[in-house]
Amino acid sequence: MDVLSDVLRSMHVTASIYFCDCLNAPWSRTFSDAGQANFHMIRRGQCWLTTEDCTERLGPGDFVFTEPGYEHSLSSARPDDTADVESAETLLLCGYCHFETPLTHPLLKSLPSLTIVRSEQLHELAWLRSTLDQLSSEYLSQKPGSEVVVDKLTEALFVELIRNNFGLYAGHTFMAALHDKSVGRALELLHANTQQAWTIDALARNVGLSRAAFAKRFRSLVGQTVFEYLTHLRMQRAKELLRRPDLRLHEVAAQVGYESDLAFTRAFKRVYELTPTRFRKSISLSSDSELPS
Repeated sequence: MDVLSDVLRSMHVTASIYFCDCLNAPWSRTFSDAGQANFHMIRRGQCWLTTEDCTERLGPGDFVFTEPGYEHSLSSARPDDTADVESAETLLLCGYCHFETPLTHPLLKSLPSLTIVRSEQLHELAWLRSTLDQLSSEYLSQKPGSEVVVDKLTEALFVELIRNNFGLYAGHTFMAALHDKSVGRALELLHANTQQAWTIDALARNVGLSRAAFAKRFRSLVGQTVFEYLTHLRMQRAKELLRRPDLRLHEVAAQVGYESDLAFTRAFKRVYELTPTRFRKSISLSSDSELPS
């Protein structure tokens, strides 16, 4: 089981480009959407990045990534000196990644609030540089089908950022958990067999650790207890299954590891603050509203 692929599929990640345009000074843009991570690349010219904690000058080739909801601004002038305009013209590429799932998954919580990759560092990351070059080129070309290509490239960019940069070298992140021999194996088992009645003892035996050592290591790396993670994983799977009208409630419950409708309903309501039945009705109403009148 490829855990990272399974997690990303469950998040229903959508991504695209806000714009890739030449901006003439003076200009300013603010980004603060709580459900979206943002990225920016200075293709030409210079500008200023401002957050609550820092002010940074960005030059050609610099790349910025922010976690969902991280408020920041880009502008042609330093905020405390509006006369200090950096460039008469700046070619700026700005994009976003949106997540349908709640932003509580350990993978999203492990994203850095702000990452700045300077042009000299970007030069060493051929995969990132070439993808950004292709994104800009495709967006500006406006060829037939370019919108689909841009969206898919942006989604691939986000996956590559996770796989190759964010969290890979840090000690306590979800990516570190995936690369850990014991915890990574446990995550594979949980994702591959969500319906199984797992216990900490059973998982510990499977990965060759004592119960106490495994529970401590899992929580340290994942940021949740085994059963917190398993419950949220089951509920995310349940949401997918509830979209299928051919499955009855007890069948959904069984497929995510619950022996009774009541136990499943209680767990679902505890996580999502509504019952599975109400969730299913909300999907139906949403689908009906999208039908042409």
